[in-house]
Amino acid sequence: MEQRELRVDGRQRRIEASRDTPLLYVLTDELGLKGPRFGCGLAQCGACSVLLDGVEVRSCVTSVSAVGRREITTLEGLAAWRAKPGDAAALHPVQQAFIDEQAVQCGYCVNGMIIKAAELLSKTAAPTEAQIRQAMNGHLCRCGAYPRIIKAVQRAARVMAGQAHG
Repeated sequence: MEQRELRVDGRQRRIEASRDTPLLYVLTDELGLKGPRFGCGLAQCGACSVLLDGVEVRSCVTSVSAVGRREITTLEGLAAWRAKPGDAAALHPVQQAFIDEQAVQCGYCVNGMIIKAAELLSKTAAPTEAQIRQAMNGHLCRCGAYPRIIKAVQRAARVMAGQAHG
């Protein structure tokens, strides 16, 4: 076990972990975060997704040593990610859209879906339905809420583009 520092959700955090410890275990077990979840442990479902310097990674197969000095953004820190100075939003527009569209059912997939949607919208302001489907490919939803998830991403895109009511 070694002491390390990670930058998580805009804060420096001191942790104790061996080099090969999966990032997911550090985030959940040591830092107590609830967003990233253990799903399959094989990077197949997306439940453990986080952003690493703005790019989605599967934290169940990403070792803590692979993170280095890069910024980790979890579901808990998403509202502040890429926020404008002085913006005090309680939720990221994607998080609010998932609530508004009732795109969450059992909660298994929601972390990964929201993380991936935020990454997509940071790169593509007005994605087509096909682009949304492609981006979400590899994120498994046990409840089959895919149509509502697509609507939520479309709503978030409109809100982020400045259209008042999503």
